Amino acid sequence: MFPDRLRELRKGRNITLENLAEEMNKHLEPGQKPNTAAQIGNWERGDRSPSYIEVRKLADFFNVSMDFLVGRAMSEKTDLSLLFLSGKEIDFNGKPLTDQQRFDIFQYVNSYLNPVSYTAEDDERSNHQESLF
Repeated sequence: MFPDRLRELRKGRNITLENLAEEMNKHLEPGQKPNTAAQIGNWERGDRSPSYIEVRKLADFFNVSMDFLVGRAMSEKTDLSLLFLSGKEIDFNGKPLTDQQRFDIFQYVNSYLNPVSYTAEDDERSNHQESLF
């Protein structure tokens, strides 16, 4: 399960093995060896297994739980509203969103998913108010 999930996550973001290795190497812990594209390729083929530290770095990079990455959880649930309101950087097409863009998108999605519905009673009140003027 892990090899398939890793490959799907990497390809879903259009990241090469080399790019993923570079990203993982940005957060090396003392005494830890750098990751290589060949090493990650071995993980994806199931030829080798990563250490706990590598799995944790992959989960952090892809913003998924370790349980999801190793197949203990079948799906990964994210509350979109919490994502937009969190301090986590959000990119769209490779460009980071500004705080204002995040807020605007949150408002658009919220109004789309929670539309204000008008009833016939609302229309009657509106017509009555218009006739008063």
